[in-house]
Amino acid sequence: MAKGDFVRKMATSTWKMKIFMLQNLPMAFIAGLRVIQINKDSAQVSIPHKYLNKNPFKSMYFATQSMAAELATGILAMAAVKDAPLPVSMLVLQMKSSFHKKATSKIIFSCNDGQAIAHAITKAVEDGEGHTINAKSVGKNKEGQVVSEFEFTWTFKAKKK
Repeated sequence: MAKGDFVRKMATSTWKMKIFMLQNLPMAFIAGLRVIQINKDSAQVSIPHKYLNKNPFKSMYFATQSMAAELATGILAMAAVKDAPLPVSMLVLQMKSSFHKKATSKIIFSCNDGQAIAHAITKAVEDGEGHTINAKSVGKNKEGQVVSEFEFTWTFKAKKK
């Protein structure tokens, strides 16, 4: 099994992902993030509307939405980095967001940029330079309406031996 497949399998295992989040992303654990689906092309992450995630306006706090949106892009990047033949560093350079509707229920964030992320990592390994990719994550409520959209600029660079 490829190392990236290990990450993909771990991400969809409820208890393995909870342990990972407790160790590495404790705020994501507290917020209740869950990876619903992941493959080489896309990922979906849910975040519940609950007491710890709300703001004074009884909707979901924007920062908790950004955590879920980032994880939808970041879990794709983590798996693709593990698939690379050399160690690769990854870092968020920038985030842009827009909010379209009040988040008053569970939100599911989807990112479909897995192939573009993998391509940027491949280029970084081939030429040893840093490469960036803009990955989009769209959050929808239970009615399928777009609540918020995020764009994360990720940078990847092969680590020196």
